[in-house]
Amino acid sequence: MRNKVAAPSVSIIIPTLNEAGHLGRTLNQLEILDPAADEVIVVDGGSTDATLARAHVYGCRVIHSEPAGRAAQMNRGAAEARGEILCFLHADTLVPSDLVQLVAVTLADPAISCGGFIALMRGERRTRWGVSLHNALKTHYAALLFRPHRYVLHGFRVLFGDQVMFCRRRDFERCGGFDDALPIMEDADLCERLGRLGRIRQVNRVVESSDRRVARWGSWKATGIYLMIGLLWGLGVPASELKRFYGEISD
Repeated sequence: MRNKVAAPSVSIIIPTLNEAGHLGRTLNQLEILDPAADEVIVVDGGSTDATLARAHVYGCRVIHSEPAGRAAQMNRGAAEARGEILCFLHADTLVPSDLVQLVAVTLADPAISCGGFIALMRGERRTRWGVSLHNALKTHYAALLFRPHRYVLHGFRVLFGDQVMFCRRRDFERCGGFDDALPIMEDADLCERLGRLGRIRQVNRVVESSDRRVARWGSWKATGIYLMIGLLWGLGVPASELKRFYGEISD
């Protein structure tokens, strides 16, 4: 009889800051994953609402991060995680029930260094089809515009946080993890470095993220801001300058 190879362990890491209104739904969805993740880690940046209470109710590992900031929080979670695969999830994002299997199968290919999904932006009243389409295409056109050689020959793509990025722990550590100094575009920056270790794969499955930012801005303004930020980032404008386009609304 052929020996079975053990599936790689998967750690899900969720950075939070005052996410009580969304975290419960996300954690409820994670409870029905089949197979289950090996651990779910909530890394909090100093919430003053019921975020931590929600996390404790669902039995998550809770880590307090100082300094706060999404990149620093995700790095802290990665350092504490036990899994061979790290999966970074926003607190307002819902994933398919077979997430762990999808992640493991994708990274079973040694030529792939990082993966993510197609993000569908949805709110209580509507689905943002246009914004979602633009964001899905941005994974390709941002890479094609600014790294055409790598896009064509090496499978380079630009993934973003709401696409639920995942990678092997050893590759994450090898490339230095997220840049704590970046207030925005830390996800694209990580793709830039992980893309030098292998291909980046956009898995043909959907995850659902909150439309709260788009609901505040409106679809056309949001798409314009996302487009401008992507173009300026590709042209080398510092992330500290790009942050001002986002304002103070929570991620």
